Formats: sequence, C-alpha cells, structure tokens
Amino acid sequence: MNLKIGNVILAQANAAQPTPNPAPMWTNLVPLLLMVVVFYFILIRPQQKKAKDHATLLKTLRSGDKIVTTGGVLGVVVTVKEKTVSIRSADTKLEVLKSAVAEITERSGESSEA
Repeated sequence: MNLKIGNVILAQANAAQPTPNPAPMWTNLVPLLLMVVVFYFILIRPQQKKAKDHATLLKTLRSGDKIVTTGGVLGVVVTVKEKTVSIRSADTKLEVLKSAVAEITERSGESSEA
C-alpha cells in the first residue's frame, strides 16, 4: 500500500514541474543540412569531376595514342570506333570498350623525352 502512495506522490511531483519549451523544428534540421553539404563536397563533387575528366579523355582519344586500360594492359591505339577501341599490345591486337581506357600515357605525335 505504501508503494502505491509513493508512486502517486512521485507522479504528482513530476507533473508539478514546468516542462521546458521544446526547441524549434529548424534547429533539428541544421545538422542534417550540414551533413548533406559535407557529403556533397567530399564525395559527390569529386566523383562528378572525375567522370567529366574521363569523358573528355575518351572524346580526345585518337590513333597512335599510348594507353593503359583498367585491366592494366598497355597498348597503342590502332582505330577508334563509337564504343570500342582497337589497340596493339606487343604482338597482339585487342578490341576493348572505350570505357575500359584508364589513361593516355602518351599522345600521338608527342615524344616522351620532350
């Protein structure tokens, strides 16, 4: 019986205390918006720039360029088609997708010693 009376007294004591005003809703959104901005500048923007640079690299690809594929194959571009590139690597002629070209190591007409 004493426990019931104690619970009632504690409940009334908690009800008598004034409740603090809750913070405005916009204050909860500020950290979320800050995180979105940070993710944009750290993750999304560099990826977009890298994709744009790779697209530019593929548009400027021409015969005679020395390239490296994503698989690590070194070769010289023989022909450039719409979606594929034919390359010569040692004694082998390969046809790879343009998207597999990782970088151009030397442009045709340029010397590596210059």
